[in-house]
Amino acid sequence: QVQLVESGGGLVQAGGSLRLSCAAPGSIFSINAMGWYRQAPGNQRELVARITSGGFTNYANPVKGRFTISRDNAKKTVYLQMSSLKPEDTAVYYCKSTPPGGPDYWGQGTQVTVSS
Repeated sequence: QVQLVESGGGLVQAGGSLRLSCAAPGSIFSINAMGWYRQAPGNQRELVARITSGGFTNYANPVKGRFTISRDNAKKTVYLQMSSLKPEDTAVYYCKSTPPGGPDYWGQGTQVTVSS
């Protein structure tokens, strides 16, 4: 069982920035793909950004150019730098770890609220 510990959520005004962190201290972190997902009330959970073990990244269209995913294998941590935040970015953000061959592990989620 891999435990993912998320932090960095909070309340921010539109146009502001936040950085989310997700630590996976018990995992063989460097070989795992890592991702950030979000779920707003009444909506399905959706991919925000993903980074492979090799550092390749992909982003959902609504966040391209505003969010940046990165990883520090030495710290076993993945980050999501969020800039130019919009009210529609308000959601619970979840971290996911995908080891080769699975299974997936999820964090507990962290709330991000963007006020207009």
